[in-house]
Amino acid sequence: MLRITDARTGEPAEIPRALTRVHAHVPGDDISALRVLLVADVLARALELGGSPVLLVADPPAALRRRADDLGVRPSETTAARGGGRVLRVTGSGESGPRPGEHGDADGAGRADGLHGPADTDVTVEVAPVHGAEAPAASGTTLRLALLTHPRRTPVTLDAAALKEAADALDHWRTAVAAWATRPSQPVPEPVRQALRAAWEDDLDVRAVLDVLRDVEAARDVPDGARFETYAYADRLLGLELTRQIGASA
Repeated sequence: MLRITDARTGEPAEIPRALTRVHAHVPGDDISALRVLLVADVLARALELGGSPVLLVADPPAALRRRADDLGVRPSETTAARGGGRVLRVTGSGESGPRPGEHGDADGAGRADGLHGPADTDVTVEVAPVHGAEAPAASGTTLRLALLTHPRRTPVTLDAAALKEAADALDHWRTAVAAWATRPSQPVPEPVRQALRAAWEDDLDVRAVLDVLRDVEAARDVPDGARFETYAYADRLLGLELTRQIGASA
């Protein structure tokens, strides 16, 4: 079961396997707002991997929506803001959610049931801002990885070195995954599967997920076919297109 820290209380909240509405509140259109959408996307993926039906609700400005598409953020369910289900409100640091008429919820009301303000059962997930002169020009899966490398409550400073590191890591992993895909497929080792799930279910710890992948690559006792399946499985959460280069040299 996913446990996520509620920014309103500072305490972990357990999210049951049931319909969950992830509301991304993005009143701005800068890269910090883009990070909010990215965290909402990864949160929705984690819930789905745990067996929960999910609706991602947001109404970002058009320019931000285009950047989100480029980042691989799933489309918003803008027609599904009303109804039941647990609500997870993903906001920037210091934001409590949208005011009436702001971008954020599809109906501009700030609540899935049409009322203003958060309900007592809502959980607020805070996302720290992004800084750096390189941030406005960054895009695609390179930017996605550069942002996912940092805990969501930690401010990110993007510079040329950080983006190059992310680009190099993606190229390395995609090349490795393409090579492993030529080997006989084997299932994800159960201890590895459990480690991945334990990581993302523990307050959406994406950095720990990335650490598990690095350990799997370095482990001598994991067959290449199992490495491939592990990376493909984890990419359902990460959304980094790690299988992109399969067959590229054929």
